[in-house]
This record gives sequence, structure tokens and C-alpha cells, in this order.
Amino acid sequence: MNRSACLIFNPVAGQGDPEQELAQIREILEPEIDLDIYMTTEEIGADKLAQQAVERGVDAIIASGGDGTLSAAATAVIGTNIPFGIISRGTANAFAAALGIPDSIAAACENILQGGTRSVDVAYCNDKPMVLLAGIGFEAETVERADRDAKNRFGIMAYILAGLQELRDLEHFDVEIETDDKIIKTNAVAVTVANAAPATSVLAQGPAGIIVDDGLLDLTIVAPVNKAGAIAATFHLFQTASAGIPVERNDIGYLRSKQFKITTEPPQKVVLDGELVGTTPIEIKCVPAGLTVFVPKKEEVIPVEKLEGLPNLTIEMKDTQDTPSDI
Repeated sequence: MNRSACLIFNPVAGQGDPEQELAQIREILEPEIDLDIYMTTEEIGADKLAQQAVERGVDAIIASGGDGTLSAAATAVIGTNIPFGIISRGTANAFAAALGIPDSIAAACENILQGGTRSVDVAYCNDKPMVLLAGIGFEAETVERADRDAKNRFGIMAYILAGLQELRDLEHFDVEIETDDKIIKTNAVAVTVANAAPATSVLAQGPAGIIVDDGLLDLTIVAPVNKAGAIAATFHLFQTASAGIPVERNDIGYLRSKQFKITTEPPQKVVLDGELVGTTPIEIKCVPAGLTVFVPKKEEVIPVEKLEGLPNLTIEMKDTQDTPSDI
């Protein structure tokens, strides 16, 4: 008897032909998996379709679309132990890249057929599920500029063009970051908290090695003094992430923790898994091993902490002896 799975398919994702892409998925998977196929619409998103599938007691859930579709579908699967399959067809495909899942339809389908799974962390940001990252400041402004029309026209270049435009209006803000054991105050243009992120998500790459199953979140602070510094810092992040080594600039810091409470002055826009969700303050907490994903094995590097060199930096160590686990 074949395995069964619910396939949630976003017909407007990416720049390909959705009918041909769905036909390809079915051709590869259906000889071995009985697919129950549901299409997302403007009225019914991937999160609702996945929740309904969970309530039906399906054996597995497979989502096909961009990062927004994948992230939305994954939120319904958190804590269920139902295996989650990923077939990326979006602009950035960051979720698949972060987990080492192939971004071609054929290879992604073969990965699901192999049946290997891995438990990975997820998180909650202001009680909203997060599988990838939350960006404060520059990244949120960039995502807002890269609208659907731009992504349809330029693909991944839409984000790069939006980032270059955003450099013209580069703004600094004061930020306070609270962890279990310390309070950090500094000045920044971007703060990114990542549960999972590929090397292309450069503003998350301070440690250049985000471990997706260690029960910790990775926070990167980017604090250049001017536009030239911002360009240099971004290029340095790209170089170090590509080489798999931590950053070494004084205007970039990073640390790891189970949870973060972040406030800014003035309030900053927040992007969560590619979608704008409001403004600071935010609280983010990791959910260890919250999601079971069809994913190939991947070697990880262990990042360290670096805060020295950030502007106007103060660090106040907390007395954790009687401090509860939650912030």
C-alpha cells in the first residue's frame, strides 16, 4: 500500500507554469504516494489547509510554493510529529536552502520519496510561529519595497534592488536586547533573529553557521556608521557567510540564546518569515525540535558570540539564580 500525503499547492507562486509544475510533482510522487491535493486561494491560505489536514489525521503534509506558503503550512504542523515536505517554487526559497533541501522540483520530490526526516527547531515571535527569521529595521524596510509586482518582474533581484534603494534612507535606531542572562544596549540599522537562514540571508549571518536543531536562536546586529559602512558590512557578511566563517568587523555583532526580548527607539518595522507583521517591541522564543521535516542530512558549524566593537555598547549581566526561564 502506498503512503498518503496532503499536498498544498500555491498556484500563483514563482514565475513558472503552475499547471506544468503540478503535473511534474504528481508524475514523480504519485507512483509511491497517494496525494490529496488542495490549492491555496485568496480566501483559504496554506495555514488553514494544513490545519484541516492535521485535523483529518493525515500521514504527511507537503507544501509547494514560496517561503510564505511553506512557512504558513508549517505553522499548523508544529508539535504534531507529522512529517512535512517542502517543494519550493518561490522567489527566494530561503526555507529550503536553510535546510539543505534541493530547490528544483524533481530533486525536492526525490528527497520526499527517500523518506528521511529530521526534527528542527521553530520559534514564536509575539506568539506568531516563525520557521525562518525576524528582521528589524533595514530588512523589514527592504521587504516592504520588494512588492509582488517587482518579484514577478525581477525575481530575487527585486530584493537586491529594494535594498539598494533603502540605503538612500538608511536610519539608525537604539536597541535593547534582553536574554536570560544579560541586557545589551547599542545602536544599529538592522537586527535579525534567525531560527533558520541560508547564506543568502546575509543580515542573519553574523555567526555564519545557524544550527537548526540546537534549541537556540541566532541574533545578528548590524551597526555601520554610514552608507559606505553599510555597503561594506553587507559585503563582508556575504563573504564570510559564503566561506562559512564568523564576521570580524566591529560594526557587526552576534549572540545566541533560547529567547530574546527586543525593544527599539524609535519603534521599527518587523518582517517575520518574509511578511510584515507590525513594529517593535518583540519577544521571540525557540521551540526545540518543533517540526519534523523531510530533509537530507547536513553538517553544521558551531557559531560563537561576538559583541565587542558595537557603537555605544553596554552589557548588563543579570542575576539568573532566581530568574524564571521565561523573559
